[in-house]
Amino acid sequence: MYYKSTRDSSLRIDSAVAISKGISEEGGLFVPESIPAITMDELKKLADMNYAQRAAAVFSKYLTDFTEAELVYCTENAYSVKNFETENIAEIAHLFDGTYMLELWHGPTCAFKDMALQILPYFLTTSVKKLNLDYKIVILVATSGDTGKAALEGFKDVPGTQIMVFYPEEGVSDMQKRQMVTQEGENVTVCAVKGNFDDCQSGVKTIFTDNDVIDTLEKDGIRFSSANSINWGRLVPQVVYYVSSYVTMASQGEIKWGEKINIVVPTGNFGNILAAYYAKMMGVPIGKLICASNVNKVLTDFIRTGVYDRNREFYATTSPSMDILISSNLERLLYLLSGENDAQIREWFGELASEGRYEVSDDIKAAMSELFYGGYCDDAATKETIRNIYKTYGYTCDTHTAVAVKVYQDYKSETGDTTKTLIASTASPYKFSSSVLSALDESRTSDDEYAMVDALAEMSGMPVPASLAELKTKERRFNGSIDKTDMKTFVLHELGLN
Repeated sequence: MYYKSTRDSSLRIDSAVAISKGISEEGGLFVPESIPAITMDELKKLADMNYAQRAAAVFSKYLTDFTEAELVYCTENAYSVKNFETENIAEIAHLFDGTYMLELWHGPTCAFKDMALQILPYFLTTSVKKLNLDYKIVILVATSGDTGKAALEGFKDVPGTQIMVFYPEEGVSDMQKRQMVTQEGENVTVCAVKGNFDDCQSGVKTIFTDNDVIDTLEKDGIRFSSANSINWGRLVPQVVYYVSSYVTMASQGEIKWGEKINIVVPTGNFGNILAAYYAKMMGVPIGKLICASNVNKVLTDFIRTGVYDRNREFYATTSPSMDILISSNLERLLYLLSGENDAQIREWFGELASEGRYEVSDDIKAAMSELFYGGYCDDAATKETIRNIYKTYGYTCDTHTAVAVKVYQDYKSETGDTTKTLIASTASPYKFSSSVLSALDESRTSDDEYAMVDALAEMSGMPVPASLAELKTKERRFNGSIDKTDMKTFVLHELGLN
C-alpha cells in the first residue's frame, strides 16, 4: 500500500515515509492509494481477538511496509492496561433503545485522542528506524484542548524526539490547560497563543512548509513531524475503534452480523468522522454518518450547502475542542470524492487560504448529502441535553458528547430513521466539570476546579480518573504566551537555531 498527497497525486511513498513526514512538502495530506476491503468473514474472526490484536489486523491492511512483528510491538505496547483503565480499551454503553455510547476516554488523558496518540510514538519511532534516518524528530502540535495533552503524554521522554504544543490561551477548559502546563518530561514544551485554535493550526502548517525553516533544521540534523490528525499515523488508529466497535456489538448480540449501524461524531477538525467514513468504505456495515457541530457550525453548513466559508464569527463555547473553523481533514474526504483530483484540491484550498471560502461541485454536494447528515447544537441545548440524559438514564456525559446526542435526536426526529446508532463519546465529563456540573446542579458550581470535580463525582457516582485527580498538586511548568505571529520565532528559539 503506497501513499499519495491530496495536492500531488504523482507521489508514491511507503506508510513509514508518510508517518515520519506528517505532511507533504506542498502542503497536502497523505492518503492511501486505495481503501482496503474488510470482509464479513474477517470481521467475524476479529470477535475472538482483544483490542490490540484487532488493531494489528486493521493496520496490516494499511501499513504494509511494517512487518507483523513491528505491528504487534506497536499495538501491544500502546493498547494495554498500563495505559488504559479498562481491558477493553474502548467501552460501549447501551444508553437507550437502539442507542449506544462508544466511550473513547478511558486512556491516560481521558479523551479520545489517546486512542491514536498512545500508538503514534511507536509508529513514528519504528518508521524512523525502518528508514535509517539519523535525525532528531520535532513534533509540532496545535491543539483545541485534548490533542495537546494526549500527544505530550505519548511522546514524553521518547528518545530522539522533542514535542512542542501550542494551544489557544482562552480556548481550552481549566482542566485541559492544567493537564498541559503541568506536563512532565525533558523533551516537552507547551506555549499558549493569543488567538484561537485555527490560528495555532495555521501557524503550525505554515512552519511545516517553510523551506527556510526546513533547510535550517536539516543542517542541524532535525526534521519536523506532526501529532495532529494531518498525520496519517494519527488518523488510521481511529479507523480501528469503529471496526472494533461493530465487531463487539455484533458478537454481543446487540446487532446481527451484516446489520447496518449509524454513527454520530462530535467534530470540529473532521478527523474522527473521517475515520468512520474509512471504516464504512472498507466494508463495515455503516449507514449514515452524522456530523455534530457546536455553534461554530462550518461543517454543518458545508454538508448542507456545499459552501465552505470560514468568514464568520468565532464563538468560544462549552465544547471547546470543537471550536474550529478550518477543518483540515475535510481535504482528505474531498480528494476522494473528487476522484483524486489534486488540481481541484489545490484550487479549493487555495481559495480557502486567500478568500476564506470555496464551493464544491454539484456532484460532490450530492455525494456529501448521501453519506453525511450535518447538525449543530448551541450551549443552551448542550446544557439541557446533559441534564436530560442524567435525569432520564442516570448517565453523565461531557459537553462534546452532549452535542452529538442532541444532533442525533434532531436527526431521528427529522428523518424517522430508527437504525441502531453508535455515538462517539469523546471525553470524560471531569475534563469539563464546571460546564457539566452547571448543567446538573448550578448551585454547586464554584471557582475551585477540584471542588467541582468532587461534587460531580458525588452526583454521578463515577470515579475520578487518577490522572486528573493527581493534577491538583502538580507544579505548573509552562507559563509562556506568544502572539500568533511569533510561533516560528518561538520554535527556532526552543531548538537553539536563532
